[in-house]
Amino acid sequence: MPEDFSREEWDGILYFLASITNMIGKVLHDYEICGTENLPEGPGIIIYYHGSSPLDYAFFVNKLYTTGKQCFSVVDHLFHYLPGIELNRKVWKLCLTREECVEILKKGYLVGIAPGGLREQNYGDNTYRLVWGKRKGFAQVAIDTKVPIIPMFTQNIREGYRTCGNIWPMRWLYELTRYLIFPTFGPIPVKLRTHIGEPIPYDPNITAEELVEKTKTAMEALRDKHQKIPGSIRRALWERFEKHHKTR
Repeated sequence: MPEDFSREEWDGILYFLASITNMIGKVLHDYEICGTENLPEGPGIIIYYHGSSPLDYAFFVNKLYTTGKQCFSVVDHLFHYLPGIELNRKVWKLCLTREECVEILKKGYLVGIAPGGLREQNYGDNTYRLVWGKRKGFAQVAIDTKVPIIPMFTQNIREGYRTCGNIWPMRWLYELTRYLIFPTFGPIPVKLRTHIGEPIPYDPNITAEELVEKTKTAMEALRDKHQKIPGSIRRALWERFEKHHKTR
């Protein structure tokens, strides 16, 4: 992992790009974040739902950057094979290994992880069920580094971007290669609102498996509080024009 976590020569460029991304999020989806008071001042692991597109997470990270906070991002293993990955991981603050996550957390930064990853992106639908399988690496990292887990969910992300091709041949190819991204259509200019839940504090007496279940419960509670299921494109479009957000 590079030692220069915040290279000054990139700061101006990154701030400009983040501001442009914020503007795109506002124009496309009237994007906003609720619950920033739940973000810790120090390190923590943000666990988020992976929709058909990770654009909501990109909006979140860039909006956070313009407020002075940095969030590193764990990316799928297929990124290992992309050209220029070394430069990209330095500039865009990407994590490729568990060891890098531990190092970054120990330096006091936030780290964003979508346990469902590409599988959740491909197989998810407007019921917003979690597709995590048996993944528990994030929980073990949280225990090893003694940091809180912060659940995060973006309302209407499945209505803004829809996955196509969830049929047997596509699923077979994905399971065979683990590199296949199902076709996605969008953007649909629905309201996107990212909700940050209350942190799950470090508990020395909990196992990784128990922490995974605790995180799932918190994620599902956050989803059920803010997302009407099944999701509806028409309703999500209407929510964009509501003058006042009603907390359910």
